[in-house]
Amino acid sequence: MAQRISISSLLISIITASSLFTQTRSKSGSINWWCDRTPHPRPCKLFMASRYHHQPPRHQADFRNLILQVAMERAKLAHEHVLAFGPSCETKHQRSAWRDCQGLYEDTVLQLSRTLQGVNCTAFDAQTWLSSALTNIHTCQAGSMELNVSSFISPLNQYNVSELISNGLAVNAALLGSDDAYFTDVESKDFPDWVTGSERRLLASVSLASKANIVVAKDGSSRYTTIQSAINVAARRTSTTSRFIIYVKRGIYRENVDVANNVNNVVLVGDGMKHTIITSSRSVKGGHTTYNSATAGINGLRFMARDITFRNTAGPSEGQAVALRSGSDLSVFYRCAIQGYQDSLMVHSQRQFYRECYIYGTIDFIFGNAAAVFQNSMIYVRKPLWGQVNVITAQGRNDPNQNTGIAIHNSRIMAANDLKPVVAHYKTYLGRPWQAYSRVVVMKSYLDTLLDPTGWLAWEKTSFALSTLYYAEYNNIGPRSATDLRVKWTGFKIITSPSIASRFTVESFIAGRAWLPATGVPYSSGL
Repeated sequence: MAQRISISSLLISIITASSLFTQTRSKSGSINWWCDRTPHPRPCKLFMASRYHHQPPRHQADFRNLILQVAMERAKLAHEHVLAFGPSCETKHQRSAWRDCQGLYEDTVLQLSRTLQGVNCTAFDAQTWLSSALTNIHTCQAGSMELNVSSFISPLNQYNVSELISNGLAVNAALLGSDDAYFTDVESKDFPDWVTGSERRLLASVSLASKANIVVAKDGSSRYTTIQSAINVAARRTSTTSRFIIYVKRGIYRENVDVANNVNNVVLVGDGMKHTIITSSRSVKGGHTTYNSATAGINGLRFMARDITFRNTAGPSEGQAVALRSGSDLSVFYRCAIQGYQDSLMVHSQRQFYRECYIYGTIDFIFGNAAAVFQNSMIYVRKPLWGQVNVITAQGRNDPNQNTGIAIHNSRIMAANDLKPVVAHYKTYLGRPWQAYSRVVVMKSYLDTLLDPTGWLAWEKTSFALSTLYYAEYNNIGPRSATDLRVKWTGFKIITSPSIASRFTVESFIAGRAWLPATGVPYSSGL
């Protein structure tokens, strides 16, 4: 997992978003009046006061749009600055960090644009996209820090993009009408409007492979022998609004797969997680950022994968090495395996759903800042290096208004075969706080004996985030489900109310009833 970024500025004078604003401005509601109610008033005034002092906003929604317009302008300038870095890259590490930041700032501009356009979107959608935009900025910074080239990227700080987006998150959270930004105001419906009748029947079909647009075969029986070549075809199609199904026949595909943020509605279908395997061995010790170490990196909207294994074979001695990274909004992984050691699965951003998946790793191996729900899945902890401890989650929520977190529901947490014989020699924890507002909920899941009775681990033996994180357990079963010896942190909760636990279900946390039926994947919307 990437190095933790200091965000002490966010810990100063944070006020609940819903109390920051009133529905209409007061008589003295100047731009400065509005800016003083944001988490970061200085950049708000710096970039907005001179432009809008003659036409101050009348309502919260007006103010949010003004903030986002300025954030967009600053993000575009920052992106141009990143592009200009290219010729000055002198080392492999600088080039690696630069490539990440180039794509991440481009995606931030895209997320801000989607939010500003606001066509058929809710405040809940906007909070998701703004959360993703902010996560991108921190990921760029984290990658440069872990490769020791932060001075190369530091000029980007002058654009204040992260502070402006954070202000937008605070205002939009107030518009949601709740202190808890993970509540959705989406109306439930069987299928979203963008799914046609024929697609509904197709995606509900058991045999998606027979409907494939392209077949990939390692043995040469198809024109396409690599997965990336098929994805490149999907990228060139004139319309990306309909599903593009790629059937990947059994075989071991040694490649790095990239689904860019403009390649939408791609479906990868394999012959089963034991038979269709995508594998690579990139790692931070090998000169890559954590973000770019991924065997498969997914950014395009509404990505689906079924019956496939994503694997990183770098091994426990190579540090951070991602098997799967997803920043795809409304993405689904069904009957997939994700195999690695440290940082196996990067749930980077957006809304994600994992069903009947097998996830293997050692340290921080489910990490990132998406809103991700894991349901009916197997989480297997592997044997780490001698002297290391295992940590299952490292959730990266770094702003109190981001509607992100990790929810593990009706799943099983157990020792993998290599850990079982020596399980007594290694401690295992449910999670530790990578960022200040880290949020993880484990509910109605089986917790085996490998877990330490305290349940959760502090960050590097410090008190960082222990009062601002949100870690919770609800109605778990198994030998380590008892909570009497759990940590006594302010931020740790034992949930007893079904209504509170339900906030982290498919229906509430990722608005799943509005889009999961269209995928044909089974799911439970509530507890």
